Amino acid sequence: MSQAMQTTIAPRTQARAIVTAGFGQNFVLTTVSTFILVYLLQYAGISSGGLAAVTVIITVSKFVDAVLDPLMGSIVDMTRSRWGKLRPYILFSAAPVAVLSGLLFAVPDVEEPAKIAFFGVTYILWSLAYTVCDVPFWGLIGSAFVEPDRRTRVIGSVRAFGSIALGLSTLGMPWIAKLLSFAPETTGSGWTRAVFLTSFLGMGVFLLAFFFTRERKTAAASDGLSVRQLVTTLFKNTALLTVLLASVLGFGRFIVQAGGALFVVIAYGDEGAFTLVGAAIIVGMVISSFTSPLLLRRMSARRVMVWSSFIAAALYLLMFVVGFANLAVLLVFIFLTGLMLGVFLVTQATMIADSVDDAERRLGVRNDGISFASLTFVSKIMNALAVLVFGVFVVIAGYERGVDVTPEMQKTVFLALTIVPAVSCVLSALPFIRWRRSAR
Repeated sequence: MSQAMQTTIAPRTQARAIVTAGFGQNFVLTTVSTFILVYLLQYAGISSGGLAAVTVIITVSKFVDAVLDPLMGSIVDMTRSRWGKLRPYILFSAAPVAVLSGLLFAVPDVEEPAKIAFFGVTYILWSLAYTVCDVPFWGLIGSAFVEPDRRTRVIGSVRAFGSIALGLSTLGMPWIAKLLSFAPETTGSGWTRAVFLTSFLGMGVFLLAFFFTRERKTAAASDGLSVRQLVTTLFKNTALLTVLLASVLGFGRFIVQAGGALFVVIAYGDEGAFTLVGAAIIVGMVISSFTSPLLLRRMSARRVMVWSSFIAAALYLLMFVVGFANLAVLLVFIFLTGLMLGVFLVTQATMIADSVDDAERRLGVRNDGISFASLTFVSKIMNALAVLVFGVFVVIAGYERGVDVTPEMQKTVFLALTIVPAVSCVLSALPFIRWRRSAR
């Protein structure tokens, strides 16, 4: 074993490095996922018909990228290097993600088909590059922290600071873009400069996960694994498969993140109004991300998943009944749904990490790569479905830049942010209920 692998780093230092790296990575991801539709519609001049094409590109890309996640996880588990099997991919993926993130907000001023083609190629490359950095990052969390309680706390902190990154990006990027526009109004060039700047800073911070962490030493087969070992272990992991199914069914939880910025433009005529809505859900996610580890000490993860799903569904239904005319009341519901989303995200990652440990004990194989690839896999599927459903509702509503917004248009889009998540949350609880009954 090389000197690099023998060097030990204190768990507290590793935890700080992981949380800070996750913050930088999440800032970049949030900027792209939150503002890309706003940028394309408001600044790149994409029409309603073009939005339909963009939605298809994003959705198909996310599905294809999600399918490639297990392949990436397999490549990680089959890797052997002087840095381990996870850390090399963190080192070499940071720069491509930063560059491609900026290019997504640099659509050239050409005919619309060429704009869509440029965006499509760039988005596909960005998705692939992000997979290379994200899969090993989550695998590293499971590998670096042996003690389950500490690992759960780290996961909670990563989720919490990811939410803080979401907040800072959501609230700050419009102002940074305006500042860098060097004009009275925000311009597309301002967005280009802002995203390039923050992407390089964010992915620079992400490199801390390479320099200040170490992978777990284990007697189980861990690196250089065969495809047969990976597939056999994966499909014998019932707990992991249950989490994956429940997560996909719960895709509606991500619709507010996917379409919230555009919704406030439609509902209130000002993208700046998203600062209040974004702040409400982010505060909820931060609070629950920090407190969920305490909840998981008192309740089983399965029970937390079931009850948080039903509570979230009830909140979305009540939000629909209340409507969006009274912004103050709406913000209360957004905050409460943010609490439930934070609980879900921490519990989801914790259950996957626990399932990897369980498979190691039972089967003698530790497959961090492919197992945590399943986490990024379902996250992308959930995001893809959220973007698809929201995009369909926007197209049905007939919204595009310059059109007169009608109450019917607003109500149609509001359905996507309330009723769809409510139904989705109920469906996501069912696999855990069935699993509990079959275990009796």
